[in-house]
Amino acid sequence: MTRKYVDCREMPSESGCTVAIAADSERELEDAAVHHAVAAHGEHDTPELRSMIRRSFHAGSPPVEHPRSARA
Repeated sequence: MTRKYVDCREMPSESGCTVAIAADSERELEDAAVHHAVAAHGEHDTPELRSMIRRSFHAGSPPVEHPRSARA
């Protein structure tokens, strides 16, 4: 099983959020990322949000350096 992560620095946001979340299971990662999006960014837990988050998964661990922005 490969560890996976999602990095908020890749998402367009006005807050400039720098949170990255990693987990061994995709379900655990999805749930944690959705919780963060709802609690920190005021998103609603919808199928569309979950799909967007799943498409943002990467294998491995988050990089220390700022990843290339999705807006670039």
